Amino acid sequence: MKFFEESVEEAFRILFEGASEGIVVVNSEQFIVATNSSARAIFGYDKDELEGQHLHKLIPSSYHKEHHSHFNGFMKHSQKREMGKGRVLYGMRKDGSQFPVEAGLNPFSLHDHHYVMALVTDITVRKAQEKHIEDLNNHLEEKIEERTDSLNQAVKSLQDEIVLRKEAERSANEALQKEKELNELKTKFLSLVSHEFKTPISGILTSATLASKYTKEEHQEKRVKHLNTIKSKVKYLNTIIDDFLSIERLDTGKTNYKITSFPLSKVLNEVIYDANVHLKDEQSINYPKNADAITIEFDEKILELSLSNLIHNAVKYSGEGTIVDIKAVEKVNFIEILIIDQGIGIPEHEQRFVFDRYFRAENVLLNPGTGIGLNIVKNHLKNLGGNITFQSKENEGSTFAITIPTSK
Repeated sequence: MKFFEESVEEAFRILFEGASEGIVVVNSEQFIVATNSSARAIFGYDKDELEGQHLHKLIPSSYHKEHHSHFNGFMKHSQKREMGKGRVLYGMRKDGSQFPVEAGLNPFSLHDHHYVMALVTDITVRKAQEKHIEDLNNHLEEKIEERTDSLNQAVKSLQDEIVLRKEAERSANEALQKEKELNELKTKFLSLVSHEFKTPISGILTSATLASKYTKEEHQEKRVKHLNTIKSKVKYLNTIIDDFLSIERLDTGKTNYKITSFPLSKVLNEVIYDANVHLKDEQSINYPKNADAITIEFDEKILELSLSNLIHNAVKYSGEGTIVDIKAVEKVNFIEILIIDQGIGIPEHEQRFVFDRYFRAENVLLNPGTGIGLNIVKNHLKNLGGNITFQSKENEGSTFAITIPTSK
């Protein structure tokens, strides 16, 4: 059991330390309880120098009083928000130098204690760009005054400068908008990860505690039940981590594929075996009769990931007594694998977002999930010359089709 607890802790530490944003976590008394490497780099501190220190260590002294009142007000009415909106915030490095920052606040509770997670960004470069634009505007006015002697030349210079000014403002606005969208995406990502990890971690701790109480031989059945729960939760966490690692490799172009020849039945048997654990009462999966006769040249791991994702979704979003039907159709230049369910379906107005990263339809928000599985599957299949499509009707079910090329 100690192995599983350390695995979860290590997984969460990797995500926490790997974030490009600076993360500072403080308790309700404003004492720092955790920082990641990005935050320490921004403020110029070494590991373990900030933990246990008051948050004022990172804020210029002239802002201490104002910050204290704002923090108390935030804790009384805590909700996720952007800190210092409409005004410039400043942080203080270890060497005493001050620099402009942008911070998003995310309150959360853990073990009946209240904390605030601040996502800190050094915006020195952005402020320099804004100053540069301001200098351009001032320079433009000076040139207009200097060149009033020659009207034609002045008009031409003015037109040129206006074009440059508009282009600079347009570029700056685009950069600011992209940065805002990226920050919102990162905040959503961290909230998503925190939520998806919190539930299985709580289950692991509960099962570990209960299993430790069953020490007698006649308790073996109960002990095994809790150990199996722990294994299931850890496997779910590993799946989430694998998905995030797949995203990172896809985004950086570091994904390596291995094409081999294998029978379709080999992958289907493994995927369906795992899916059977999650079947509801009287729910079943129909195995394709011709799977044993089909041999595929493809990346076996990617096909397993794709089918596992789709079959797991079909089981999860279908009710008791339903059937998940799997079909394999051989065509001229490709093989088509269909996963047909009788589940809740996808609302028509949301179907165009299905393959977007982090998207989850409005009718599945109460179910666990990260919203990245289908995005990963689509990108892997695209890289390998395959494709994924679907048809769905709300409350009637969905059909997802994977196409795998057979011609070299």
